[in-house]
Amino acid sequence: MSLKVAVQMDPIEGINIEADTTFLMMEQAQARGHSLFVYTTDTLALEDGRAFARGRDVAVQRVKDGHATLGDFRRTELTEFDVILLRQDPPFDMHYIDTTFVLEAVHPKTLVVNNPIEVRNAPEKLFVTKFPSLQPPTLITNDRQAIADFRKRHGDVVLKPLNGRGGSGVTRHLSDDPNLDALLELHAEIGREPVILQKFLPAVTKGDKRILLVDGEAVGAINRVPEKGQIRSNMAVGGKPEPVELSARDLEICAAIGPELKRRGLLFVGIDVIGDYLTEINVTSPTGAVALKRFTGIDAAAILWEKIEAIRA
Repeated sequence: MSLKVAVQMDPIEGINIEADTTFLMMEQAQARGHSLFVYTTDTLALEDGRAFARGRDVAVQRVKDGHATLGDFRRTELTEFDVILLRQDPPFDMHYIDTTFVLEAVHPKTLVVNNPIEVRNAPEKLFVTKFPSLQPPTLITNDRQAIADFRKRHGDVVLKPLNGRGGSGVTRHLSDDPNLDALLELHAEIGREPVILQKFLPAVTKGDKRILLVDGEAVGAINRVPEKGQIRSNMAVGGKPEPVELSARDLEICAAIGPELKRRGLLFVGIDVIGDYLTEINVTSPTGAVALKRFTGIDAAAILWEKIEAIRA
């Protein structure tokens, strides 16, 4: 089977091929005989109900500074493709949401991975609240009184922007920290979105697991250990990846959320687990596949393509 694959992503020229999950997906697709086309969201268009993008055919190779050989730009209707990988990075803002409406015009005739309707309906820090028994005590609000009450009950807390990414803006506040109100004022100046408060989990010092799931089934995990004195373990802010086994609790969490991921058509998902708690369900452009392959030999991209090919057969 040879599929025509389009990848909606950030500019391919600037990616880090040593760590980029999207590049691994493209490399695996090409090795399986599929053709590749790349475009960025600023070229998307919806005209009379038909979705278009302007992009380029591409061949990839694992060569630093020579990883992509690109053809000439051409504008094409997205129904030309069998599969579209939705892989641009957050922030999950209105621009991101708008792109899901364009992709909805072609899905499922053209299979979009992940399902754009469900990406839109599953913001990563909100979707996890559907599984309250799995997550730590969590509050999402702009109500200062509710925040004060939550902090009084839980003491040591972590503050996060609702639609942040890569650990940006995540701060820890001890029970007597006087700076929380000032930070809440800064968040209010930036925008009207609520913030997230979670009870601080001391287990984060031992790492934050990224578990990858394909069609609702766990395929493997890596551990991301924060730098000394830090609480943020995201690799974008200095977290160090290391191999890790899936625990009984990890498998319990995956079994609880897997059927819902499958039902929604969320084929490639990365969840974050600290200690015994699920903290995020990442559905936009989850990462971690390169480190997983390096540490364990498990190729999550290959497993994903096997599933996609089965769906398109």
